[in-house]
Amino acid sequence: MNWISFILINFTALLIQPGSTFEQEQKKYGRVRQACQNKEATVIQKLKENQIRPDRFTMTILAFKAENRLEIHAGNSGERQRKIKEFEICASSGKPGPKRFEGDWQVPEGFYHVDRFNPMSSYHLALGINYPNASDRILGNKKKPGGQIMIHGACVTIGCLPMTNEGIEEIYLYAIKARSNGQMRIPVYIFPAEPGTNQYNQLKKQHPQLSSFWENLKEGFQQYQSQRKPLEFTVSKEGRYQFPTSGIQ
Repeated sequence: MNWISFILINFTALLIQPGSTFEQEQKKYGRVRQACQNKEATVIQKLKENQIRPDRFTMTILAFKAENRLEIHAGNSGERQRKIKEFEICASSGKPGPKRFEGDWQVPEGFYHVDRFNPMSSYHLALGINYPNASDRILGNKKKPGGQIMIHGACVTIGCLPMTNEGIEEIYLYAIKARSNGQMRIPVYIFPAEPGTNQYNQLKKQHPQLSSFWENLKEGFQQYQSQRKPLEFTVSKEGRYQFPTSGIQ
């Protein structure tokens, strides 16, 4: 696919005709309609089990690279979120640590959000994330930091978060519903491993040069665990994430 086609597809995927909802526009695409046939009943049932109304649903995505795990945390708008589903990240590339330049095959680590939907992806369905973010632009390669990082299907990757086609269909439908409810930025938080676990602590010992960066990510993880809503943060001139004072040490 050439760049012009890629841009047109992503732009078209975000257009909403007057009087239509985002969900209705997405369902004009064959793969989304097929995903609805395959997974919409599952999505609705999962929300019902967790006392979440489809018309008030909001979500946050957490991913843990070492565990190959992606989690959907959700709640009614304005209420505390909780984990409602987890999926296996079915392939990986790179090594522990953040993405810093184009072609390094690294999966990013940090605090992101979904910035585009692609219902015509070469990898079945895809949700793009806003890499490079403000921190990446400071800490990564200034000229070629890389980009086009996705949560997608097809179970192959060179720096993305790949799922099975079955998995991405369900994740994509959750995201459509959240976006249709007005959640313009669906958070995507990516960690080297779940902070505080033995696996996380072992990674810190193996990669001491990344310890400070990972502890900064851990601070955000702890704050999310405490408040159970999307994080508010800024980025310092050194590229560190800064979170409002929360009393978390």
